[in-house]
Amino acid sequence: MGNRDMDRIGRGLFLALLALCFLPEQLAAQAGELPGAQGYADLLALFEEWRAFETPPDRNGVPDYTAETTARRHQQLKPYQQRLYSIDHAAWPVPQQVDWHLVRAEMNGMDFNIRVLRPWARDPAFYATVWTYQSDTPAHEGPTPHALVELWSYVPPLNDAQQQRLAADLRSVPPLLQQARLNLTGDARDLWMAGIGSVEDQAEAIEALRAQLEDPLADLDTALANALTATREFVAWLRAEAPGKQGPSGIGKDNYSWYQRQVHLVPMTWEEEVTLLRRELDRAHAFLRLEEQRNRDLPPLTAIASPAEYEARTGASVTQYMDFLEANHILPIRDYMDPALRERTGEFVPEDRRDFFWTAVHFEPMTLWTHFYHWWDLAQMREDPHESPIRRGPLLYNIFDSRAEGLATGMEEMMMHAGLYDDNPRAREIVYIMLAQRAARGLASLYAHANEFTMREARDFHVAWTPRGWMREDLDLLGFEQQLYLRQPGYGTSYVTGKYLIERLLAERSRQVELEGGPKGKPYTLFEFFSEVNAAGVIPVSLLSWQLTGDGDAVRTLTADP
Repeated sequence: MGNRDMDRIGRGLFLALLALCFLPEQLAAQAGELPGAQGYADLLALFEEWRAFETPPDRNGVPDYTAETTARRHQQLKPYQQRLYSIDHAAWPVPQQVDWHLVRAEMNGMDFNIRVLRPWARDPAFYATVWTYQSDTPAHEGPTPHALVELWSYVPPLNDAQQQRLAADLRSVPPLLQQARLNLTGDARDLWMAGIGSVEDQAEAIEALRAQLEDPLADLDTALANALTATREFVAWLRAEAPGKQGPSGIGKDNYSWYQRQVHLVPMTWEEEVTLLRRELDRAHAFLRLEEQRNRDLPPLTAIASPAEYEARTGASVTQYMDFLEANHILPIRDYMDPALRERTGEFVPEDRRDFFWTAVHFEPMTLWTHFYHWWDLAQMREDPHESPIRRGPLLYNIFDSRAEGLATGMEEMMMHAGLYDDNPRAREIVYIMLAQRAARGLASLYAHANEFTMREARDFHVAWTPRGWMREDLDLLGFEQQLYLRQPGYGTSYVTGKYLIERLLAERSRQVELEGGPKGKPYTLFEFFSEVNAAGVIPVSLLSWQLTGDGDAVRTLTADP
């Protein structure tokens, strides 16, 4: 037996003793019986078991979120966590250590959901399981149950097999809504009232689908009718219960900070995020004024005025954007990138019906196409899946948000500075308007989670600090965003915090490479940066930074928190 084996055994014994000292008694007893899992293969095996366990058991054909089952599962989670900590990963290659931390973050996510967030008990929107659109991130934003009906994945006309599959999906709706009446014991008023609207939207979606289908199979027709009836009855129940819901909906500053650091691996507290978002909101407004000053003698941007013009301009803008990226060697171009954008260009929207983002698109489409890095992420996950099973699919609990939303938002300003709008300077104004809107809504969400803002006040702040009146009170987008950010702590800030962390990583990695190359070394390029970022997968930026730079101090600090 070599010295390395002795060291490995010694570390394993130390961890076991440490666990006995600091774990609850029942876990300490279990920890003493655990085998000494030491290899990366053990982590992959544990990951498979963990993911299987994370799905709740069945109750009447749907996942069981009842209080008794959830409490039991919380206790069952602890041995999984202890098994993870018994794996000595300190000497592993950095990418494998990163995978260990991803599994740790997911387990912490389940723990936090049960202890604090409790969406099945506090949030009626949790039970709105019929989705009409595909998310642009690896998984749906916000807490979702393990029984979703993805209507967007069914494209009429449906053949018999598709109708049978859809009928089976829809049959989950009535029993889950029946269970929801047992589970929803929380007192979060804003979540409750907003959730009623989400369930009403579900009823409208089911009704619209019934109207679209011609002569559906009997099974599908029955499933649609039963799902619609159950949804309408659930709305009525929620409304009847609403007067008794008077409690706060935010999770509080301490819980928010713990969640960001221990689950989403964002190395910031609530207070630090407030400081950053306040700074970015101020900067966006100030820089917008400077751009307006610089462009004062230029004609104003002209919005697209017809469907024909929309089709022509959006198609040309995708071509222009892709040509810019390739000609300037900014990032690796893949075959799926151009079609991924063209599939998401949308259609002309009359001015009085445009939301914030489609207002921007109708002035300069590329300002949103830069954010659509999202669709390249999804295409890469589909066409070129990561070699690590842990990173191959979506991370649970929206742990991907700092990377997914941060890079997509960062691309808007990075491409502007890289010269994308040199021939259209007024478009630069839109970039700062979009940043201001994201900083405003994120800052509002922070105050809402601190219970310093109601959702109504968060919406008002969001509107007041978005330039040019582009975020209006009557827009469905406003309510959707503030509800989502109250439901999913940290998501509203991830666009700006993630952008900051991506920019910091670009600075640190550039400096590192150039110092290693010496005075005559070649500068670190954007092409190299995006190549490394894409190769690592859609993981928290703190872990991405560790993998690219080799500096894991920030992540180890997060691990050391209580």
